Amino acid sequence: MTGKTHLIGGIVACQAADIFILNNDGSFGFYAAGFIGALIPDICHTHSKIGRRLPVLSKIIGSVFGHRTFTHSLLFLLLTNLLFLYFFPEQEGIRVGFLTGMISHYVLDAMTVRGIRLFYPASLRFRIAKLRTGGKVEGVFLVCLTLFICWLYVRYQM
Repeated sequence: MTGKTHLIGGIVACQAADIFILNNDGSFGFYAAGFIGALIPDICHTHSKIGRRLPVLSKIIGSVFGHRTFTHSLLFLLLTNLLFLYFFPEQEGIRVGFLTGMISHYVLDAMTVRGIRLFYPASLRFRIAKLRTGGKVEGVFLVCLTLFICWLYVRYQM
């Protein structure tokens, strides 16, 4: 999926988690972390939104692991969680937002033809669907996600 789809997907995931799990207690930090978390897995790709902003780090990670491997795995999700718990134990909302954004990224990329290596280092590819990244179907999906954000807001915030 493209960066804009990941950003909107991260917001949808955070909004849903805020409504159904956090009882509308999600802070600005929770949403901001979800926004960033939705982009972080693509740090392994130098042409991604995050990769263009951190080109040296992106090139190193991409050359060591490749695209949609380690940074798209449960192992990376677990390590990220442990790092948050160790270095920022008092930032529960930010940790949950960041992880929610990452999970939304995984789900969206698992919907593509290439899928993700969710169980890295195992070579098994995990796929939910077979959409083409940047294709017309993704465009329709992006519009649907955007409309869903609006629906959630109207339905649960008013």
